[in-house]
Amino acid sequence: MAPGAISRDELTGLVLAGGLGRRMGGADKGLVAWQGRPLALHALERLAPQVGALAVSANRHLEVYAGFGVPVLADTLPGSLGPLAGLLAGLRHARTRWLAVVPCDAPYFPVDLVARLAAGRGDAKIVYARAARTHPVFCLVDTALADTLEASLVGGERRVEHWLRTMGGVAVDFDDETAFANFNTPETLNDG
Repeated sequence: MAPGAISRDELTGLVLAGGLGRRMGGADKGLVAWQGRPLALHALERLAPQVGALAVSANRHLEVYAGFGVPVLADTLPGSLGPLAGLLAGLRHARTRWLAVVPCDAPYFPVDLVARLAAGRGDAKIVYARAARTHPVFCLVDTALADTLEASLVGGERRVEHWLRTMGGVAVDFDDETAFANFNTPETLNDG
């Protein structure tokens, strides 16, 4: 195994699909169809070969997500607390040392995302992608940080990148910015 490599059986993959979809007109973004299938399903299929186990973070239409054949994790804290709440649910659920996280709305993320994040982590407990700018929801997080994240959320933290940096997170560079393009609006979905 290469330096920094993490075996698949040490990795749980999480697709974040629990948002409110405000810029998508309130639609459940993970269930919005792209190329005839829900966005979250595209993300799960792209992430599956990179990890040993999978889950999806969702707060609406849980029965539909359950049909994808992976555990569905609702936020454990009350209120709409954003992606960090989905990350917390994933950290609490995972039975592995590492949680690899991707959003549901970026179906072109690298097929070697997790391996490259792992290779660039050094001894950091958190690594995240950077390509022209940072992409903090594409991250690899040590599951031992669950209690720390919960305390941060209870304390009012909502900014993903701020929390990652506070925890000593390291950015890993990727060449292709388009690999991290996301579909936030109906217009970008149609352009994809």
